[in-house]
Amino acid sequence: MHADKQEVLNRFHAIEGHLDAIREMIEEDRPCLDVLGQTYAGRKTIEKLEAILVEHHFSTCIRESISREREEVVIAELVQLYCLVGGR
Repeated sequence: MHADKQEVLNRFHAIEGHLDAIREMIEEDRPCLDVLGQTYAGRKTIEKLEAILVEHHFSTCIRESISREREEVVIAELVQLYCLVGGR
């Protein structure tokens, strides 16, 4: 992992904060809409982290494979990424 480590860790800590808040809200029997709002915020934070990681992968790993003319590696990684993000 060569993405900006501090930025990734900051996002990860934010995700942990959302998860802790969700657990506390459930333990406190908070209203469903409040809990759902927190789950939505957590999901958006995860999506931001994923975007950072995907951008980094394209700008470094994929770019390096292209420059080394390793088309089969590029294709395999793109297919794998597609399967991860929604093509399942």
